[in-house]
Amino acid sequence: MTYQEEIKAAGQLIGSQNGTWDSISPESVARMRLQNRFQTGLDIARYTAKIMREDMAAYDADPANYTQSLGCWHGFIAQQKMISVKKHFGTTKKRYLYLSGWMIAALRSEFGPLPDQSMHEKTSVPALIEELYTFLRQADARELNLLYRDLDKARDTGNATAEADLINAIENFETHVVPIIADIDAGFGNAEATYLLAKKMIEAGACALQIENQVSDEKQCGHQDGKVTVPHEDFLQKIRACRYAFLELGVPDGIIVARTDSLGAGLTKQIAVSKEAGDLGDLYNSFLDCEEIDPATAQNGDVILNRNGKLLRPKRLPSNLFQFRSGTGEDRCVLDCITSLQNGADLIWIETEKPHIEQIAGMVDRIREVVPNAKLAYNNSPSFNWTLNFRQQVFDLWSAEGKDVSAYDRANLMSAAYDETDLGAEADNRIRTFQRDAAKRAGIFHHLITLPTYHTAALSTDNLAKDYFGEMGMLGYVAGVQRKEIRQGIACVKHQNMSGSDIGDDHKEYFAGEAALKAGGKDNTMNQFANAA
Repeated sequence: MTYQEEIKAAGQLIGSQNGTWDSISPESVARMRLQNRFQTGLDIARYTAKIMREDMAAYDADPANYTQSLGCWHGFIAQQKMISVKKHFGTTKKRYLYLSGWMIAALRSEFGPLPDQSMHEKTSVPALIEELYTFLRQADARELNLLYRDLDKARDTGNATAEADLINAIENFETHVVPIIADIDAGFGNAEATYLLAKKMIEAGACALQIENQVSDEKQCGHQDGKVTVPHEDFLQKIRACRYAFLELGVPDGIIVARTDSLGAGLTKQIAVSKEAGDLGDLYNSFLDCEEIDPATAQNGDVILNRNGKLLRPKRLPSNLFQFRSGTGEDRCVLDCITSLQNGADLIWIETEKPHIEQIAGMVDRIREVVPNAKLAYNNSPSFNWTLNFRQQVFDLWSAEGKDVSAYDRANLMSAAYDETDLGAEADNRIRTFQRDAAKRAGIFHHLITLPTYHTAALSTDNLAKDYFGEMGMLGYVAGVQRKEIRQGIACVKHQNMSGSDIGDDHKEYFAGEAALKAGGKDNTMNQFANAA
């Protein structure tokens, strides 16, 4: 309903109570309702799933319509990100949030900092989703509250034009609530465990779940060694579990992002079940590193495969894991992606070892031969040395084109000495356009950075600590933080307002009228920032 419709509806309800509710203001009720648009996490999941579906259709029509997100490890970080997005771009469209299992393990576990191995509490994942949306909803309430206050001032001064403009701004208010792509790791157990956790994540508001094909109890970060994959049927059980969770909770538009770690995973814990030659299990097993044996030489405990009349012994490590043939990673990735998309996944995620558009595109081209509208979510990972990778790519391209690269040492291209060179400038330009170019060439619908705010928190804290505890003293904070907040229009320079102080004052006035004891009086030091953002 519109603002005026909300006021009218509240007035009718109040009027039906035989005078007992006459002290309740219909307009105040309407304001509180609009400040609390989403009553439950499921309301959020349904709303944001529809947004993602529309964005995916827009990308299919034109790959320039790719989407982006940044990983957030706290609700406040997510809130400030979306406030900044609205401030700089006027809209939150095509900008999402990403929830990283890595950051939950490193920053949100009761065990303390942990590696990305699914050792953190599974309940911490839906808890963070709920926290992110709590802060985004509070951003809505704060911004609307500012509009309400301005509306009251316009009325008090008789400024009808400003009043009409503000009512229009309220009517057309764009929420800070955006889709979250949430990392469910490898499902934290079997398919039933995956289903139960998926339900909790969706109930908290997640419209998109990202799940990977690693063994749950052997899970590793995608950019570390020692990754172990599962047969396709095992992974498809978990995709189906996520879909059942979405359907049970009434979120039919829910998105499943199927991630394959096969490019960097050379091991499997299981040999797939195969009933006939060429089935999915047989295809998975065909990548195993095997040696042909004579039955007479079989040893106690050997696992033996029968393929095309030959007896093959898969190579088994002391860890009881089986090894894939070297160089099969891309083929396994392609099969993983096709299989996932043919069995209910909506997006795919290929975890690569470097950000190379043609490497990604080579796999996507093969996938799209079978699934023409295949789309990726891609990790623009801080685990990549972007500067070094792109300088090496430019060096190799120039070398192939016959350009003189004798002034550059390929092994030392990270050196600051190359920052102002032509090669450095070309590499930086390719980094700048990477997302746009990869969206067009390599089928990447969604670009995300998993851990950016982990790194920005460390960097900004290092700068503040160096200055504040050094010779700059308090000027280290004032010049390095507060003055920049004021100059750049950072909303939380008024931190009392950001935390909800003004909203609380207005509520007190709703509840107590002139008797309200409010915090925002003339002696509030926040008034010193009256002319700041």
